[in-house]
Amino acid sequence: MSDIERATAKHYGQRNLGETILAALRRMGKDVDALTPEDLAPIDAFHVRGRAATEELARFCTLGPEHHVLDVGCGLGGSARYLALQCGCRATGLDLTPEYVQAAQMLTARLRLDERVDFRVGSALEMPFDDGAFDVVWSEHAQMNIADKPQLYGEIHRVLKTSGRFAFHDILQGAGGEPHFPVPWAADASHSALIGPADFRRLLTSLGFDVKLWEDKTVVGRDWFRGRVAALREKGPPPLGFHTLIGSIAPKAVGNTLRNLEENRIALVQGVLEKVR
Repeated sequence: MSDIERATAKHYGQRNLGETILAALRRMGKDVDALTPEDLAPIDAFHVRGRAATEELARFCTLGPEHHVLDVGCGLGGSARYLALQCGCRATGLDLTPEYVQAAQMLTARLRLDERVDFRVGSALEMPFDDGAFDVVWSEHAQMNIADKPQLYGEIHRVLKTSGRFAFHDILQGAGGEPHFPVPWAADASHSALIGPADFRRLLTSLGFDVKLWEDKTVVGRDWFRGRVAALREKGPPPLGFHTLIGSIAPKAVGNTLRNLEENRIALVQGVLEKVR
């Protein structure tokens, strides 16, 4: 494991994460023995624009029961569960952080989706999957901690079938300078590795991807985040949310994310690309 991978695993990893989530759900009055996807909404879409971003991207992918999807950097498995439930596909999640994978497995079993959704601990730079194993590779807010972008997207290309699709919704480097830290994905610059949109697109096409969709979502993401910050200031943190996953840095990380969006220090881009060679 590289230094940045160790720092990333430490940043996200926390003991008893699954029990912490269940305890928060109980405080919210939820029956943890009869959970629904809506119960997990505060943590299942741990990315800017929340579940709406996942829904929007899924519509471009036209997934069905015949497809097997790999979610790279799956976190607690929210997107993988959503795709399996709403699109009927099989889904596999891959994440570097064992605590996240353990919690993802537990939550998926409680939702009775474990026959269609499974999870693996592993590095996105050395994926434990065969060549051409997946119809779609999916990733939301995962690559910001991975410095070796050619290796990452080379691996995504490798595990995709020919004519398979790569769908992403990600935070990229903005034109306004380096981000303010901490942010949700990194306590400091030592384990943050952003790439600019033009360089990102150039890298993907050089690897053999053809762009089918490429949309800048920075403005809509900024407006969404303003609403989230305003609600937090008015009502305080809910029992379950960002702070459950990233701990004490959450207030500063949330504030800095909005500041970085407003100052164009980060950009939000979503896209769908096809493996053509």
